[in-house]
Amino acid sequence: MSNIKVKDINYYMSLDYTVVINKVKDEEKPYYYGKIAELDGCHTTSDTVEELLEELEEVKQDYIEIKLEYGDPIPEPNELPSGKIVLRMPKTLHWRLAGEAKQEGVSLNQYMIYKLSQSIREDETQ
Repeated sequence: MSNIKVKDINYYMSLDYTVVINKVKDEEKPYYYGKIAELDGCHTTSDTVEELLEELEEVKQDYIEIKLEYGDPIPEPNELPSGKIVLRMPKTLHWRLAGEAKQEGVSLNQYMIYKLSQSIREDETQ
């Protein structure tokens, strides 16, 4: 017997797609905007997160059914990265970061994660 999975509606609906939810502060009243990151155009809005998640499932199903009907490719979820990277940098930058980490009393790894996350937060507020 073959172990090949049939890629039908049930297959795609069972996949763990990335759901992104944002609270939108509208002048009238706040609401939630949600999308499935891997499925372009698969998004909706709702008054509550619970309703949003239910509606996103419906939108996802409609999206997949249409793609299957027309034989269009359907993206599968992105795999999460391992969280490990090998990073080469100039010796002077390494020396500076190691010195700052020592002053803060944390490991170089912890300090670099802090600096990267701080940089991302600054980008989001601009």
